[in-house]
Amino acid sequence: MSVAAVKRLPNWLRRNLPERSAISTHQILEKYALNTVCESARCPNQSECYSMRTATFMILGNRCTRRCGFCAVETAKPSEPEADEPERVAQAAHELGLRYVVITSVARDDLIDEGAHHFAQTLRAVRGLLEDVKIEVLTPDFHARPELIKMILSAEPDVFNHNIETVRRLQRRLRPQADYERSLGVLKIVKQIAAECVTKSGLMLGLGETDEEIFETAEDLLMSGCNILTLGQYLSPGLDYLPVENFVEPARFEDFRLKLKSMGFCEVYAGPYVRSSYHAGEIFEKAQDAK
Repeated sequence: MSVAAVKRLPNWLRRNLPERSAISTHQILEKYALNTVCESARCPNQSECYSMRTATFMILGNRCTRRCGFCAVETAKPSEPEADEPERVAQAAHELGLRYVVITSVARDDLIDEGAHHFAQTLRAVRGLLEDVKIEVLTPDFHARPELIKMILSAEPDVFNHNIETVRRLQRRLRPQADYERSLGVLKIVKQIAAECVTKSGLMLGLGETDEEIFETAEDLLMSGCNILTLGQYLSPGLDYLPVENFVEPARFEDFRLKLKSMGFCEVYAGPYVRSSYHAGEIFEKAQDAK
């Protein structure tokens, strides 16, 4: 399918803007000079989530050392980590009234520890300020280095999320600096170190993958110890990024959800606008109930 043929969004991808204002969330994020993946990656759910006073914090700057064909986050030489950023994230989470906090980061291949210590410090700062908070981390692959994954697990995240993003055949095209087996390895290492930690991963659909490849990837994730799986429609963030190959109808997403859930995942969240951290707290609760 040509790029021109998929430029117009189908009706099921057209949504009304939320009635509630997102201004207060913007103001709090600006007050603490924080980045979010919502803005940097041009997430289509930003207005909805901000209107509900929630956001996914993106630490360690807004410049990534990797260049993925689907991601709008800038690829450039990053700045040095900011020592007070963990406390700023905690303060913002407190002011937003969050009970479930999602923390992600750019890839920092330039750092000796790839940012793992900073990640752990951010988790500890949030836990130190918010009582009974649940925390989900959405991490880069850290080159599947057990010592770095262990460093983050020492701060006791409730959910360890690492996205495999797409099927094996399309990995090099989408993520030239990543690796399918390495991503599976991250999830395996998490379970080896902290078996009780909930693990999560996500797939983008609409990039030319087949149904058979989706189910093969799901089986690989299950074998790696993945508990929660998310599936959403890929939407190109601009002309300089990979084009959408096909749009997946809502009914097919529901069909995928039912079949994948029956394979053994604690929870599967699937839909055109589903993203890895979209409604993350609700999905975590459902997964806990299914255990």
